[in-house]
Amino acid sequence: MKIIVLVKQVPDTETNIKVGDKSINEAGIKWIISPYDEFAIEEGLRLREKNGGEVIAVSLGPDRVQESLRQAYAMGADRAVQIKVDNYVPFDTVLTAELIANFAKAENADIIIGGRQSIDSDSSQVVIQVAEGLGIAHISFAVSLEISGTSVKATKEVEGGTQVVETSLPVAITAQKGLNEPRYPNLKGLMAAKKKPIETKTPADLGNPASKIEVVSLEPPPPRIPGRKLEAADAKGYAEQLVKALREEAKVI
Repeated sequence: MKIIVLVKQVPDTETNIKVGDKSINEAGIKWIISPYDEFAIEEGLRLREKNGGEVIAVSLGPDRVQESLRQAYAMGADRAVQIKVDNYVPFDTVLTAELIANFAKAENADIIIGGRQSIDSDSSQVVIQVAEGLGIAHISFAVSLEISGTSVKATKEVEGGTQVVETSLPVAITAQKGLNEPRYPNLKGLMAAKKKPIETKTPADLGNPASKIEVVSLEPPPPRIPGRKLEAADAKGYAEQLVKALREEAKVI
């Protein structure tokens, strides 16, 4: 069984993000693996341990992503591959998915698994677009997964509950919190990861697809308008003041 796990490198949630002209200012940013991708890595390792095979960690971006790939190595991945895109645009999910799909096709992958979403762009699109590009089934928000031979059975989160679905390999999956508990790399794994090779692929190696979007500008959201405390003697008075403000000031009704 050949398992590809997607490893997106994102800014740590505690990092103070400064916006540049067309991208964020990367100076001083601490980069981490997107937390949901850690569930994907762990599930890939568990599937390999149960069914045999190979886990390939794949990350798209400039050379700094190699740090996250070495973290995947330390957790137990068998191979690590950087799809080198120096001017990577996190919002261009179509290009990202096309490159990953072409790589997965060349590897004849049985499973592609990534986190339910990245914590920077929050698109929840890449794995699904990979599945569409390959013409295979996908299962999103998986909280349990069973594979026997080529049969796949999963429990996925849906609004208000869960749903059990079945399909067959090959399949693309997004991992939800609760699917597993990611392991922590030990010191031996961390030291060994520093010496392991990281394969590099370029867009030219993967069909040379073109970027689908152009970032014209990037700016932070506008500051929130300060709130106002209403004063009234009873509920009727509060309601009248609120309706008046919504109609005459906010102009939403």
